[in-house]
Amino acid sequence: MVSEPERVLVVTAHPDDVDFGAAGTVASWVAQGMDVTYCIVTDGDAGGFDPAVPRSEIAGIRRAEQTAAAKAVGVTQLEFLGYPDGRLTASIELRRDISRVIRQVRPARVVCQSPERNYGRIFASHPDHLAAGEAALCAVYPDSRNPFAHPELAAEGLEAHSVGEVWMMGAANFDAYVDITEHFDAKLEALLCHVSQHAQPENLEPMIRGWTSATAAAGGLPEGHLAEGFMRIQT
Repeated sequence: MVSEPERVLVVTAHPDDVDFGAAGTVASWVAQGMDVTYCIVTDGDAGGFDPAVPRSEIAGIRRAEQTAAAKAVGVTQLEFLGYPDGRLTASIELRRDISRVIRQVRPARVVCQSPERNYGRIFASHPDHLAAGEAALCAVYPDSRNPFAHPELAAEGLEAHSVGEVWMMGAANFDAYVDITEHFDAKLEALLCHVSQHAQPENLEPMIRGWTSATAAAGGLPEGHLAEGFMRIQT
């Protein structure tokens, strides 16, 4: 256990993105005593599979699902920015809002999505993912560490903060592999909390087990182990 928990901020475009990409890793960090916060940029209001559910209810449903999923891996601090799903851009306003959360949380590490399209895993490159990743990286450098960027944040009493490193999900190449074998059940529990997104939840475990097994093999982990992969960036 670490004597002083390291703060980690996870920034994703939609509810459930963190659970697909990093929930096992988050569970392992929480078990080590790290303090993890989620920043969810949209409410995922363009998601779901059941046309009988009114569109006006989806945002609230998905916030509740993400809150339950976070709890499954030990995370209780969530910030929802409320941007519209499916129309996200790396705007100066989004950069400011993520910078605000960085200055509030003051993390040593930020986890975000890749801003670069991955042609080998096109589903990881939803346009909202790319925009959220670009805005998060801009917020890490230079926005959140520049005391003169977004002067309204300084007016709110939020001092500049430098993030030491970024761990990127969905990148074409990974250089960090986290063994989540002991935390796979927590990852699966988190994913299953997103009831509105899974028309066939029985298919989820074999799919996720296959992905994490392949990632573990790519990272050189022993047979039978499961892993999540990231690209690490020193900032």
